[in-house]
Formats: sequence, C-alpha cells, structure tokens
Amino acid sequence: MRILVTGATGFIGQHLVPLLAQMPDTAVSILALEQFSHADLAPLPPALAAIREQFHIVYADLRNFRLTVRALAETEPDHVIHLAAIGVTDPFMSIDTALRHNLNGTINLIRACFEKNHTTKQLIVARSSGEPSNLNVYAASKAAAWNFCRMFARTQGWTIHGAMIFQAYGPGQSPSNLIPAAMQAAIAGQDFPMTAGTQRRDWIFVDDVAAGIAAVLNKPIPTGETVELGTGTATSVADVVRTIYDIVDGPGQPRIGALPSRPGEVQEQIADAAHTFALTGWQTAVSLHNGLTQLLHSLMA
Repeated sequence: MRILVTGATGFIGQHLVPLLAQMPDTAVSILALEQFSHADLAPLPPALAAIREQFHIVYADLRNFRLTVRALAETEPDHVIHLAAIGVTDPFMSIDTALRHNLNGTINLIRACFEKNHTTKQLIVARSSGEPSNLNVYAASKAAAWNFCRMFARTQGWTIHGAMIFQAYGPGQSPSNLIPAAMQAAIAGQDFPMTAGTQRRDWIFVDDVAAGIAAVLNKPIPTGETVELGTGTATSVADVVRTIYDIVDGPGQPRIGALPSRPGEVQEQIADAAHTFALTGWQTAVSLHNGLTQLLHSLMA
C-alpha cells in the first residue's frame, strides 16, 4: 500500500506519519512545501526527523495544479490523506488566503488524484467539527471544500471520504490552543483567565485521531461519507481546565468567567462514535484524564 499525506508537518500529521510508517507493506510519502527542502531554514518536526528514513518527501504547493499533478505522478499513491489546511488558529485570516489554500488547494488535489493519476483508490479529507457552524473564515472555507468533495464523489463516483476531527489535543499542538495554554499556565503556577467555559466539546487525544484516520483506509464506506473522530462524550471547557489544574496540582487556579464569551459560540459538539465504530470497527482508547496526563509528561520532559 502506498500512502501520500499532505499537511504531514502539522499537529495531526506528526502523529499520523509515524503510525503509518509502522504498518506492514506500506510505503509512506509526504507532500511538503519547498521550504522543507532546506533543513537549516525549515527543519522537519522532531517526530518526523526521528524517522526520516521511513518516508519519502515530495515537494509541491497544492495551490499549483501542475506541481500537484507532478507530485502524484512521482509517488503513485493508492491512498491520499489530505491534512493540509491553513488558518485553524488564525481568526483574522483573509478570505482570499482561505480560498486559495483550503478550497482551491483541495480541488487541485482531488483533480490530481482522480483526473490525472490512475493509481489513487481513496482520498481521505480531514474535516473540522466547526465546519457546520461556519462561524469563521477557516470553517467556511473547509465546508466549501467538502461540498466540492461530495459533488465529485456523487457525480464522478470518486472514492472520497471525510474524517471529521473533533476537539483534538496532545503533544505538539500549538501553544495558542486552549489545553496547552492552560497547562503551561498551570505548570508555571499562574492563574488562567478564561470565559465561562460552558460550551461542551468532544475532546480526542491526538494518537486516537491518528489511529482513527488510519482506520478509514480501505474500509467499504460509501463515497462522500464522513467518519466522525471523537469519543462520543462531551466535557465543558471549564471542566477541562479544572481537570488540568487538578492534575498539575500547583498554586495557580483557573479564573472562570474572567473573560467575555465569544458571540455565536456553538454550545455542544459531540461525535457520533457509534456510527464511526459501525463503519470502521475503531473507537478511541485514551481517556481525557489519561490524555491530559500524557501531555503534562511531554511538556515536563
């Protein structure tokens, strides 16, 4: 099995690629921007650098259709996993940037996979649980890209599956995200000002996300279907931060309600874990408490 991964240097990709590289009879390639060909300017993340001999790198920019086609021709993948996206942590991203990267880049990849390449059997597209709400430019651009995926799946019969990732967390996540930010504050013995945190989210450890994406490979799932990657249970933001401070057991404390809530915030997001298990036979393995404990150990190492 030959697998090509886009966005492999990102948070999810750093955990997915090592998992795929361990699978028997599997050749893994990653599609990276040209900047990663200069190790002194843009070194690979440590998790990938440690296994550099276990995967191939092809350099391309998904915004360029010709280069994307060339990357597919070079790697001849059976399966493509599309993690690449921009703006997940940038609330001020411009519409033009979002459309060029998240919409046009995805369309270029779809066409390169199925119009120009004849080895691709399956394209798995990472999705965000925030897409249905369309509350920001990132979510709207991702939702638009998925609409094109479904259109191609239905009109052309191309095997395209969505992997909707709920609230992922774990080692390697950007420190601007809630969980690493709260944990770093707790480790430093500082208070953590936050909103009321009443919104409930389905928190999934990054290793479970990687395993869930891998579980979608080669499964007889109807084309155009989305598999939801989550635990099937929700915990409020406030309770997650309280748990972090309990685990760290330092002098600081969460200052719940110190900041105003964002308008239009979706109050609850929960994955349909039962449907996912029926489609793939996969379910999460790491509890929230254990995942937070693993994250703490990695930050303290």
